[in-house]
Amino acid sequence: MTAIDLSSPVAVVGTGTMGQGIAQVALVAGHPVRLYDAVPGRAEAAAEAIGARLDRLVAKDRLTAAGRDAARDRLTPAAALADLADCALVVEAVLERLDVKQQLFRELEEVVADDCLLATNTSSLSVTAIGGALGNPGRFVGLHFFNPAPLLPLVEVVSGFATDVTSATRAYETARAWGKTPVACADTPGFIVNRIARPFYAEAFAVYEAQAADPATIDAVLRECGGFRMGAFELTDLIGQDVNESVTHSVWRSFFQDVRFTPSLAQRRLVESGRHGRKSGHGWYDYAEGAERPEPHTADKERPPAHVTVEGDLGPAAELLPMLREAGIQVREDDEDNGTRMVLPGGGQLALADGQTSVEFRDVVYFDLALDYRKATRVALSASQDTSSQTLTEAIGLFQALGKDVSVIGDVPGMIVARTVARIVDLAHDAVAKGVATEEDIDTAMLLGVNHPLGPFEWSRRLGRGWAYDLLDDLHLRDPSGRYAPSLALYRHAYATDKRESTP
Repeated sequence: MTAIDLSSPVAVVGTGTMGQGIAQVALVAGHPVRLYDAVPGRAEAAAEAIGARLDRLVAKDRLTAAGRDAARDRLTPAAALADLADCALVVEAVLERLDVKQQLFRELEEVVADDCLLATNTSSLSVTAIGGALGNPGRFVGLHFFNPAPLLPLVEVVSGFATDVTSATRAYETARAWGKTPVACADTPGFIVNRIARPFYAEAFAVYEAQAADPATIDAVLRECGGFRMGAFELTDLIGQDVNESVTHSVWRSFFQDVRFTPSLAQRRLVESGRHGRKSGHGWYDYAEGAERPEPHTADKERPPAHVTVEGDLGPAAELLPMLREAGIQVREDDEDNGTRMVLPGGGQLALADGQTSVEFRDVVYFDLALDYRKATRVALSASQDTSSQTLTEAIGLFQALGKDVSVIGDVPGMIVARTVARIVDLAHDAVAKGVATEEDIDTAMLLGVNHPLGPFEWSRRLGRGWAYDLLDDLHLRDPSGRYAPSLALYRHAYATDKRESTP
């Protein structure tokens, strides 16, 4: 099944920001486009707004004047749904209410031809439930664009329970013909991105609720150590706290209140207070004119240790060994591989976050996972009240000698980046095992949909098969609520290779 022919009209119902964006994408691709809105005058206003955006594209040399004029000629406001009768595709972008969408598609089904593809841009409702109102749900599909639709490349092509393969394929190929990067997924709460991205927000909020670190410090660690483009607090301020929390609640409810998707009480209080982020002038941060942005906690300068003794290969942190030598710190290697840690001159230990807590051991400081230890500009350390000041000082000095800012946080298992990545990896493996999407499409979706530095499966390959499972298993022992219980899919992934490698 090929993409919809460019000569065939495409309709967009709902002319808000997302509807206008989708219409612009189809228009620039070459289709005649019809705009419809139930509120009189809105379709005409939307057409004018799209025309103004086309003018800006011309000013930026992204579209020729002739191309703009031709696109404007193809754009038509529709006075009634009956004006969409000859459209080959109708994309809905109206209010996120199931009854409203179902009623709209019932009415559309009475108007359009039998071979017209019907699509919803819903981000939180069930595609299956919306399509269930149709006499022919086989031609119904989800086309979830990301805002702003003209700029962001990702489109999640969602197959409902009754969606025909030919309809899904046609929608997929059409999105690709429009210059987008489509990914195919089954109709599951949150689809790909909003399902698998939940831990990025949830774990940051959990560390904050545990009073282990403030928002500015957590954001700085996620950016400067984890390689994420934005931290969870600043990103949700940009998205809108009310919007982000609404998506979280929707996914949580749709999964029958699965503890893995439990919303944050701290975020709930923020929303209740009216602090919705940038759009309200205050969220986790204050955006009033002249307001000072809080600085992340950064440790004072300390002297580096003269030497460290390394036990094991440090796993995902192995790159630290040549870095230490380059910084002039003598590295002594223990021939007995009885761990993956560094022993500091005072006898204290420095270990990569593994889901355990410092208070469980004698004189241990944990350090967080980094996307790239060479490029990271900040590293987080965690210690308990029982950790000696000498051990913490030596640990701080060690990372400062590598050119890193150091943030000391509370004694939380899995720290910040490590627990976040482990949970994202787990949800991704679980999604593949349940037929939601392929590994490739999930990695693509997370890279393009939320700008993660790596897709979950690329993280998994870098960190090793057992890394995420072992960390979550340790976290689960310390928090047996089920929030951190590794999925069966991750368990199988972690141990399948171990079994093969142990076979003579």
